[in-house]
Amino acid sequence: MTERIAALARGWLGTPYVHQASVQGAGTDCLGLIRGVWRALYGAEPEPVPPYSPDWGEAGRDEVLMAGAIRHLCVVPDHQPDAPGQVLLFRMRDGAIAKHLGILTATDPQPSFVHAYDRHGVIESPLCGPWRTRVVRRFRFPCDDFNGDPSWQH
Repeated sequence: MTERIAALARGWLGTPYVHQASVQGAGTDCLGLIRGVWRALYGAEPEPVPPYSPDWGEAGRDEVLMAGAIRHLCVVPDHQPDAPGQVLLFRMRDGAIAKHLGILTATDPQPSFVHAYDRHGVIESPLCGPWRTRVVRRFRFPCDDFNGDPSWQH
């Protein structure tokens, strides 16, 4: 089922970048992409999303995006390998809070991920070099009650 998640993410390719939006084909940001895939998998979103800044480099101490991901997704331990369908959380610069998300779509031979990127919309990018070093945590969508089929993760 991890391939299903990657396919759902790829279905958003070409969607324009619109801050705080989450409408496939019309507009989304990086969080909106994750929200849209969540809705495709589970239906309703788990909680309302408060307003947030479009500035990825925003300085601060509160890891709001990380805390939300921990509340609703499952942390992938560092020793587990990358797998399509994992949600990637990025810190765009040292000392900044984590403010960018993507979904891993391929691991071998060339890792890639889908994300909504300002001025580009939803694109698939290689997960190499600078992107790889910015990943601070990986998550997977929860398997409990995954459309009644917890085997999706295998």
